Amino acid sequence: MVKIRLTRMGKKKKPIYRIVVADSRNARDGKVIDEIGTYDPNTDPSTFKIDEEAAKKWLANGAQPTETVGKLLKLANIEK
Repeated sequence: MVKIRLTRMGKKKKPIYRIVVADSRNARDGKVIDEIGTYDPNTDPSTFKIDEEAAKKWLANGAQPTETVGKLLKLANIEK
């Protein structure tokens, strides 16, 4: 199953996440199929950037977003 999820980057105690499309069987920071955005929870308010076209393409092809990514997609007005 293909998932749209976060992969962790950054330093200790200062995480920055990439929003990626990956096989659900791969490790969190493992092999990814496509990178479609970034998410920085350290800023106030949190900032994120998502490639809208790529996200819509993957959702149309059956990729399932995780709970956190689903909330980010909703904030960006990208619906299934």
